[in-house]
Order: sequence, then structure tokens, then C-alpha cells
Amino acid sequence: LWNVNLKRITNFTVGLQYRGTLEVLLFSAPITTSCCVFLLVNGTMLYILRSKAVFRETARYVLLYNLLFADTIQMVLSQLLYILSACRIRLTYPVCGFLVMLANLTTGISPLTLVVMSLERYVAVCYPLRHASIVTIRKTALAIIIVWAVSSLNVFIRLILLLNFPFEDLESLQMKDFCSNTPLLLGPMSDHYDKAYTWVLFVSAGVAVTCSYIGVMIAARSASTDKVSARKVRNTLLLHLIQLGLSLSSTIYDPLVTEISKVLDRVTILRIWSILYVFMILFPRCLSPLIYGIRDQMIRGILMYHLCCQVKLPNSIKLLKY
Repeated sequence: LWNVNLKRITNFTVGLQYRGTLEVLLFSAPITTSCCVFLLVNGTMLYILRSKAVFRETARYVLLYNLLFADTIQMVLSQLLYILSACRIRLTYPVCGFLVMLANLTTGISPLTLVVMSLERYVAVCYPLRHASIVTIRKTALAIIIVWAVSSLNVFIRLILLLNFPFEDLESLQMKDFCSNTPLLLGPMSDHYDKAYTWVLFVSAGVAVTCSYIGVMIAARSASTDKVSARKVRNTLLLHLIQLGLSLSSTIYDPLVTEISKVLDRVTILRIWSILYVFMILFPRCLSPLIYGIRDQMIRGILMYHLCCQVKLPNSIKLLKY
């Protein structure tokens, strides 16, 4: 099996074809510009969530900060790898491994954080009188630590499986093609573990978010429940479920490109690769600021204040003093 993988790595890039410089610029320029715009929005929201006491002392905003932070790091790493690939810059296996492992760390943070955020909203609707005692800043910080620990453990296991590969049998540590997660699945165990972890993570997260959604719907029928608040939370949980599905789409990005490469020429694959990158990698990471920055009245006014060159809007004046 090791020999099969070595042969696949060696033969994968035989007869490489590349797009012209003009075509690369036409694809890369708008993608990079869009990414920079959303990184600016993410950075602004991260600053807002840390600069105001009302956000630092509210559990759901602390969780939102963690989600945005992971998505921002993921966007930076993904865009860096995209630019390196577009510029035909090949990395060594150790450098590529470091970048991909860091990307895997932040990729796992998003679905786990969405689960915690969904549970927090479930408690807010179903146990409103106990919400303040159940969901505290201390417990929220502990939940974030657990989320990072679980994702870090996944990266540690991937690293052990990667180090088990006989790199001395390779002709060179220089990669034959652009850096991504697929070329680093060098052994059969790495491939099996990657698939198993992905499905277990997202099935578990999907069940947790769905159960929270159903619980909120049941609670909304109760006469003692605030109907307006329950409806807002229900819509938020539905958006969490959509975000989770889009996050799952990013995990099938590399396998999908690999399957397409078996039936199409390389230039066509590179064009499809750029389009898939936008919709399966970049777009899901841009949803958080759109969902929370626009829907949340607490954030919207201050966000527009900063994005509009600090022109004071009516909704933002009251919150700026906190």
C-alpha cells in the first residue's frame, strides 16, 4: 500500500499543464480582493467583540468571537495556499504539512463552536430563568478550551500518521504539485482516519444542532415561552445548521477535485478548482460576519460605524459608550 501511494504521488503530476498568466490573473484578482474585503469585515468584528465590555461579558458573543477567529485564520491559510498554487510555487512536504495541519485545526473549530452556540441558544429559550446560572463566562471559556483541545487532538493524531510514512523512499521532499490536504494523505491509515473523523464530527454536530432546533420548536408552543424570542432563536439555529452543512462541503473539496481530475484535462480542472474554492472554501467562511453582523442589532450599528469610516449612525451612538 505504501508503494501504491508512492507511485500515485510520483505519477500524479506527469505532463503538468498550467493556465496562462492572464487567465490566472482574471481568476485570482477578484477572488483575492473578495477575500481581503471579508478579512477586513472579520477583523473589524473581532475588534468590536473585544473592545466592548457588553460583548466580552456575554457568553454568546464570546462564542461568536471564537467562531470568527477560527474562520479568519482558516480564510488566511486557504487564501495563502490558493495564491501559492496560482503562482505555481511548490512547497516541501514539511512546510506544506505545517500549513495544512494548522488549517485542519481551525477547520474543526467551526462545527464544534456551532454546537456550543446552539446549546447556549437552546438553554436561553427552554430554561430562561436558569440561563444566567447555567451559561456563565467561566463555563463558556471551559467549553472553548474543550473545543480547541478536541481539534488539537485530531491534528496530533494526523501528525503521528503522517510521520509514520517512509519519507526516505521519496525521490525528494519537494512536492510535485501544489500544497493541499490530499497529497498529505500518504498512507491508507491517514485516508481512513480523515474520512472517519470528518463523518463522526459532522454527524455528531448535525444531530446536536438538529436536536436543539427541535427542542426550541417544542418550547415555542408553550404558553410561557416568549414567542418572538423563540422564533429568533429558531431561525438562528436553522442558520447554524446551514453553516454546518457548508462547512461539511469544504471537507469534500479535495476528494471532489481528485475525482474530477480522473476524467478532465488539467487546465479544465484548474478552472473548476478555482470556482469550487470560492463556493466550498471561501463562501462558508464569509457567512458568519454576514449572519451575525447584519442580523444582530447589538453588533450591526457599531460594525457599520467602523466600516463607514466612523460616521456615527443612530443605532450605534448608544452602544459606543459601553
